[in-house]
Amino acid sequence: MNLQVREALETDWQAIADLLLAAFGREEGREITDLVAALLQDPSASPRLSLVAVEGAEVVGYILFTSSRIKDSPTVASSAILAPLAVHPDYQGRGIGGRLVEEGLKRLQGAGGELVFVLGHPGYYPKFGFAPAGERGFAAPYYIAPENAEAWMVRELRSGLIGKVGGQVQCADALDAPRYWQE
Repeated sequence: MNLQVREALETDWQAIADLLLAAFGREEGREITDLVAALLQDPSASPRLSLVAVEGAEVVGYILFTSSRIKDSPTVASSAILAPLAVHPDYQGRGIGGRLVEEGLKRLQGAGGELVFVLGHPGYYPKFGFAPAGERGFAAPYYIAPENAEAWMVRELRSGLIGKVGGQVQCADALDAPRYWQE
């Protein structure tokens, strides 16, 4: 496999939209596609990191990180939210999602990012250093039921912040709706 991870271009949009529909199904995929389009236009989501995984000329994976803030934290930290991560069904199980996560975290860290949050599968993200955020003092933008609390996770990109930074995470305006925070 000759996989390349690079920043998404405007000309990739249709391929990204098609990928999201394939990865998430028609109903959820349409909602996620609309959300990504809104996040890419939302000034409150900046700075953003939008990456694609490309095999040949085909977009086979996508990841988006958008800016977030931590409300009422005693210490200010640069933070982002990872949402969504998608790999085309024909290419799943080949490590593409992991490459996107690792490359995104590396680029965020290189740009001064300090914390990354995700609401995702608690069996997947811990292998990239994510741990339950609620236990570490970070509340999600909206209520997450106790049985899903482990799905709200944080990853430190600069060590020593957890314990000094905490509070409720505030996301970009386009992501600021309860329906996006149900697991």
